Amino acid sequence: MNVLGVIPARGGSKGIPNKNLAPLCGRPLLAYTADAAKASTKLTHTIVSTDDERIAACAKSLGLEVLLRPSPLAADDTPMLPVLQHALTAMREQGFNADILVLLQPTSPLRRAEHIDTAVDWLQRVRGDSVVSVVEVPHQFNPTSVMRLDDGLLKPFLDGPTATRRQDKPRFYARNGPAVLAVHARVIEGGSLYGNETWPLVMTPEESLDVDTPWDLKLIEHSLQTRL
Repeated sequence: MNVLGVIPARGGSKGIPNKNLAPLCGRPLLAYTADAAKASTKLTHTIVSTDDERIAACAKSLGLEVLLRPSPLAADDTPMLPVLQHALTAMREQGFNADILVLLQPTSPLRRAEHIDTAVDWLQRVRGDSVVSVVEVPHQFNPTSVMRLDDGLLKPFLDGPTATRRQDKPRFYARNGPAVLAVHARVIEGGSLYGNETWPLVMTPEESLDVDTPWDLKLIEHSLQTRL
């Protein structure tokens, strides 16, 4: 079974200029996802989908293959689905027919190879369309704790009694980037990113840190330094 890893890394970024190349503990951000992809035992082939020559050069220096995507697929508002469809089509034209596609966002540098392999292994063994990484929603942000403003006054977001004890609150999960999305190629080609049956790969809050702001980079850098 062919498993294609796709690292989407476009050049434009407003929050952090050149975000995918931003230095993190002396290495470009992209390097951490490259490490995870190369250490994976489940990925048959991995490509970096980009429109940027600097990112392409960095990816090649990290030992990754580059797939240049057209500029219409590199805009701020470009959805992920057509980017992945382009990757599947382009690789098929090169003779590589993927059965499973694994999306690896470069903004999740604390995701490891074992997360990738677990997601792929799960998808290969169970019935379903995809496996996506998630993180448990902190109890203080649980829908049963969330409030809304009504004429300036706080009101419960949900109807019914408000749970105050942590152990009484139901568990909720949120996609953490996602750091990992393993999905059957047929689902992507059929026009869906996740399909109808999605299994969760639960990751810890630390592993789920996602780079969106300069503060995120500082927080992740601290996390990496404490591991050394």
